[in-house]
Amino acid sequence: MQRITVISSASGSGKTTLARELARRLDAPFVELDALVHGPGWTETPDEDLRALVEPVVAGERWVIDGAYRGKLGDLVLRSADTVVWLDLPLRVWLPRLLGRTVRRLLGREPLWNDNRESMRGAFLGREALVPYALRAHFHRRRRYPVELASYPVVRLRSREEVGRWLERST
Repeated sequence: MQRITVISSASGSGKTTLARELARRLDAPFVELDALVHGPGWTETPDEDLRALVEPVVAGERWVIDGAYRGKLGDLVLRSADTVVWLDLPLRVWLPRLLGRTVRRLLGREPLWNDNRESMRGAFLGREALVPYALRAHFHRRRRYPVELASYPVVRLRSREEVGRWLERST
């Protein structure tokens, strides 16, 4: 494994944590796509600019990328990876993590990418807010991913124990 992308069924599943740890253990460059997509003031990087940032990364020999951003990048990251790690943890695992992380970030005014901060509105209010989006995405991706990812070298991890065992075997 030299070129790995970590994707998930929902926010809060531990995708970034796993990707960072994997990159550390493999001594490989780590790229968090959220940091490239969400500019200052939550401005979104245009698709062509994002592609220009990601293409040199995926052309490299070794990397761990957190995410795939298929809506913006198509299959660029997935087709470049020799391993696609799909974190597909149950709702009872990721939802409390997501809620806890979100509340911590809100109360602590914790800076995210490019000095952005979560807001109550962005986290909870409206269809595109983080928590409602994560709930929809979880069920949608669980239905879609088995077919959409069938042509890629996918490792599907469905429990915290599977994640730990896979990480130990793979590094």
